Amino acid sequence: MSCVSIIHLNEPCAMHYRCYVDDKVSKVAWLNRSNIIFAGQDKWSLDPRVDLVTKGQLEYSLRIQKVDVYDEGSYTCSIQTKQQPKTSQVYLIVQVPASIYQVSNDITVNEGSNVTLSCLANGRPDPAITWRLLNPSAEPLDGEEYLDIIGIMRTQAGRYECKASNDVATPDVKYVNVIVNYPPTIKKTQSSETPVGRNGTLRCEVTAVPTPEFEWYRDDKRLANTQSITIQTSGTTTSLTIANITEEDYGNYTCVASNRLGVQNASLFLYRPGTGRDINGSACVSQSLWLLLASFACLFLKC
Repeated sequence: MSCVSIIHLNEPCAMHYRCYVDDKVSKVAWLNRSNIIFAGQDKWSLDPRVDLVTKGQLEYSLRIQKVDVYDEGSYTCSIQTKQQPKTSQVYLIVQVPASIYQVSNDITVNEGSNVTLSCLANGRPDPAITWRLLNPSAEPLDGEEYLDIIGIMRTQAGRYECKASNDVATPDVKYVNVIVNYPPTIKKTQSSETPVGRNGTLRCEVTAVPTPEFEWYRDDKRLANTQSITIQTSGTTTSLTIANITEEDYGNYTCVASNRLGVQNASLFLYRPGTGRDINGSACVSQSLWLLLASFACLFLKC
């Protein structure tokens, strides 16, 4: 007679294999594969976790304490009678929950770089490894132990989930945060239609990683905070407010956003009412040579 016993190693446990004999038995033994564990009452195994359970004269059972993966295999209760030998066999399968033992550290890369994330796990049976980018859609990605991202884009930044599962227990999950650096892009600008004597505000919003630095220009002159000019910056948005506007304040202003990966600028307009400009239009992005050179020079001096 033979059977299969499956054990899940979620926590330390013991296995008890029962074997029954009668008074016609002359010899009895327990074997693991071809190795003798017990011959009669004599213990041949040196493993202290293994012992014999006998209740009366009829039970001859094997007990293994703190089962581990090395105990997997066949166990045979061999009985010798005067008529013929008999055996009772059980095959022990040891299953171990999936466990991630190594995963990539959080990383910061530049847009366009090739990225490889690793997630190594063990378990019995061997676990399946899957990846997801949790934002925005959390759809599965093509990858197992290694996830290759060729020419990573800013939209691929976020939290990556590695999951290892083998249906033995709850899957093991680890996370890798990926930051993608990219140069500034003008997202939105707002010009201002303001009469003389009032306050006018120009706004410039960009997307960039790392967070950009901002500069404001009027023609070729860089502007700074004064009694009549207030420059405010919050994250990726900047504003220029001119108080008590005069005729000389009307005209073209330039917002410049820069980080270590690049520079971009946009033209905004402060104009008197009735001139008909679109104050909420898209950014007018200029790339005049003097402005780019001035911005890069300022950026490198700060670095």
